[in-house]
Amino acid sequence: MEPATSAADAALWITSFAIIGLLVLSAFFSGSETALTAASRGKLRSMSDKGSKGADRALLITDDNERLIGSVLLGNNLVNILATSLATALFTRLFGESGVALATLVMTVLVLVFAEVLPKTYAITNAETAASRVSPIIALVIKVFSPIVSAVRVLVRGVLGLFGVQTDPDSHILAVREEIAGALHLGHSEGVVEKEDRDRILGALDLSDRSVEEVMLHRSGIEMIDADCDPQSILKQCLESNHTRLPVYRGDPENIIGVVHAKDLFRAMYQFMQEGERPVDAMESFKFADVAMKPYFIPESTSLDDQMRQFLRRRTHFALVVDEYGALQGLITLEDILEEIVGEITDEFDPDGDHPVKADEDGNYWIDGAMTIRDVNRKLDWSLPDDEANTVAGLVIHEAQMIPTTGQCFTFHSFRFEVVSRDNNRITALKIRPLSRE
Repeated sequence: MEPATSAADAALWITSFAIIGLLVLSAFFSGSETALTAASRGKLRSMSDKGSKGADRALLITDDNERLIGSVLLGNNLVNILATSLATALFTRLFGESGVALATLVMTVLVLVFAEVLPKTYAITNAETAASRVSPIIALVIKVFSPIVSAVRVLVRGVLGLFGVQTDPDSHILAVREEIAGALHLGHSEGVVEKEDRDRILGALDLSDRSVEEVMLHRSGIEMIDADCDPQSILKQCLESNHTRLPVYRGDPENIIGVVHAKDLFRAMYQFMQEGERPVDAMESFKFADVAMKPYFIPESTSLDDQMRQFLRRRTHFALVVDEYGALQGLITLEDILEEIVGEITDEFDPDGDHPVKADEDGNYWIDGAMTIRDVNRKLDWSLPDDEANTVAGLVIHEAQMIPTTGQCFTFHSFRFEVVSRDNNRITALKIRPLSRE
């Protein structure tokens, strides 16, 4: 009987050590999954640039999240099921029929604490470090399980297809931009990220989604120069203007023949007067159109990101915006695009600075009708929609489906809008109050 007893004891110990080893593998798979999915690709890229081979390999295997998660889950389920089966056989041999329930209870506690919570807690705390360390073994696991995972992917897509669910194999769970935006909003709500920093980063991310027509200066507000005016009047206009670049037209304001820079004009006039020491009266023969630069026209549908790149490439900061028929719609400068990132940029030559927003004791906000909805949202941290209109006045007209008169009030989007003043068909001032303040 002693050899049989010794063999039984040896089998008992082997089974026990096998269960412990399988629990260690389960902990490894659980922690690896959490580390590789929670690790910041930006931090991994930084570590890779510093020479970390593990971080470089982690970036490579996380490119295909579906294959990564499938392989890790397959390995994790295999070791968990095998460990549970061995524990059931062991406890049944030791305790009889009650061993099944006892094995279930013991394995549930062991798997939960040592194979799930503990490794995942460590992995979340040290995501990038853990991801770089486990990446060599996980890469081998993915290579071994790749055929099985591929078959499972085909099967899963087939089953989902039966229910009309289509999956994109190249899609990511979260787009990079959405992930960054979500992190910024979460950081701001928790007080970690300042509002100004959040707005700047989101403004830079939004450039590719916004067109020049949303931020351009409308043609009604463009200051132009009539090329047919006498040079002295033009010089006076340039001196009194707050702008250094002015469009030049001849006959019809739609007929833009060029753009003049004040510095070029003054330099040319000074040189003209110095030649032969001409008297002031000789300025009448000065050919102003020769100083104007060729106008730069762009379509109104151009994205802000593309237009900023064009400004930098062409080394110019000024463009005239036209519609699909070639009609002038407005103008845009590099400063207008930069303001979408950093907010309003003012200098000593801006007459009014940014559009003023004044708050009174009753919770009302007095806002210029020409102020863009985006600027209002950024300044007051509101969420007014800007899909149908660019300015606050445009939003009121769109929602009211009419041009309101002074004193009319409207309620929409949880705000109360009152028209304070109007100039012809243009709403110039509004009083807005969030309904939550009432």
